Formats: sequence, structure tokens, C-alpha cells
Amino acid sequence: MAQSGISELLQQLEQVLLGKPRQIRLALTCILARGHLLIEDLPGMGKTSISHGIAQSLGLSYQRIQFTSDMLPADILGVSIFDKHQAQFIFHPGPIFKQMILADEINRASPKTQSALLEAMAEQQISVDGITHRLPNPFFVIATQNPTDQSGTFPLPESQLDRFMMRLSIGYPSHDAELAMLKSNHNHLTLDQLPQCLTPLALMQLQEQCDKVSASDALLNYILALVNFSRSQSDSVGLSPRATKALLQAAKAWAFLAGRHYLVPEDVQAVFCCVAEHRLRTSSQLQGEALSERILASVNPIM
Repeated sequence: MAQSGISELLQQLEQVLLGKPRQIRLALTCILARGHLLIEDLPGMGKTSISHGIAQSLGLSYQRIQFTSDMLPADILGVSIFDKHQAQFIFHPGPIFKQMILADEINRASPKTQSALLEAMAEQQISVDGITHRLPNPFFVIATQNPTDQSGTFPLPESQLDRFMMRLSIGYPSHDAELAMLKSNHNHLTLDQLPQCLTPLALMQLQEQCDKVSASDALLNYILALVNFSRSQSDSVGLSPRATKALLQAAKAWAFLAGRHYLVPEDVQAVFCCVAEHRLRTSSQLQGEALSERILASVNPIM
């Protein structure tokens, strides 16, 4: 039942984002692993469509927040307003109180506003005026950012990047996919009419099944070998323990999507770059993606 629901979900999402089955599977992997997703690409590549499509297909309450340079943290979290009739401050929740948040063009907001998401992403709660407010369960943030060489962007700080389990790029569609898009009569307005494939409760049950995917000691040592190799590079700052846990969680979700209840090295390799590249900070000309690929090529699994 679970695998049939997942297959239906994948097929539906592949109709939302044509010609990108791997990116769709990686996005779903991140959600099954209870992670937050960062999508970096040029405008108009389908970042908003895939996030809305996932939320609709999973029956999650959804809110798109357009980040701008003049946005304040209260615009995201909410604000306490004094009610003269009750003679007290009443908290008015912001748009963060949804199960799936699309933080659109997150790097157009100032670092102060970006940091408003830190507690929400790490602890599934926010604090306003010294009072803690729990966020709904499940809770996911899908953030999009434009390339940092575009005007009006603020690079995400390392602490913010580390809260995202995975980062991926969608890329240009193939010729056939773009031709099919031009021939299609569908548009973005039909996303609200997508049928629901799974319920939020079913999603949480699938997440629990992902947790039960087994990993041998040899497989865990392979993950640690990759992480330790990243820390041994003189031209970069290596992966954190949070990244180590994220790599294991993402690999388990990828294996579960493949219908397996145990990990193999290919599961780790499939998700490694998306988990690692935005966390690898380098002082050389080598970009995080190239560095993550170098690490993969340098560490052989011993199974």
C-alpha cells in the first residue's frame, strides 16, 4: 500500500515538473527524511511549482512567503497586538504556521529576516516575546534562492545553510520536456486541483518506516569515512556532525523509495552531493559541488 502510494505520488509530480525525475525523487527523499530543502536555480525553472505540487499531493497546508529586502521577522513569525477589550497582548500567528512553507527567494531578504527561520527549522517552534509557540506537524521548509551573482541577494550564512538537509538545482529542461510543456494546456493554476495521493498521517507513517531502514556497521563506517575525508581537506571546512546524521537519514529515505529496508553504498552516493555540497566551505576556486564529487571519488566503500 505504501509503495503504491509513493509510486502514484512520483508519477503525479513528474507531470508537474516535466523531465526531472531525479530531482523529484531527491525532493521527496528530503521530506521522508524529515529534512528541509533548499532549491537554487534561475527564476522560472519550476521551483515554486514543485513545492506547491508536493504540498497539494500530500494534503499539507501550504503557504508561500515571498522574501524581499524590506521584510521583517514579524512578517514571517507573527506579532503580538494589544487588545484593549481583553487588556492584554494577543498573538497573531504569521504565515509560518503551516505544514509546508515555501520561502521564495530567501536570499533577497536581509540576514536578520533570514534568521527568523532558524528556530523554526531546527526545533519546530518559534519564540515571540518570550513565549514559545509550537509549529504544526509535519513541518517542512522548502526555500528557493537565486544565484548569488544576481543583484539584490544576501548570501545565506553557514548556520542557515546547515539547517537545510539537502540542496538541489533543477536545471533547464530537456528538449522533449520543454516541447511537451509548450504543447500542454495545463498551467500553474491547476496545481490546486491536483488529487491528494497521501495524507499527512500516512506521510508520518512513511517517515517512521524510513527510520527503520537498517544500516550495517560497514555502511556506517563508509559514511564516517566520507565525512572524515571532508574534514581532512586543507582547502575547505569539513562536514559537521549534523551533516553526518543528515546523510544517514537521507540515504535511508532514498533506499526506502527504492523499495529496500537496508542500505547499500549506492544509497549514500545518490544523496551525498545534495547533502554535502552546500555545507562544504572552501577557500579555493573549487566549488562545493566539485568538492563533494571529489570526496565521493576518493573514498571507496568497504563492504
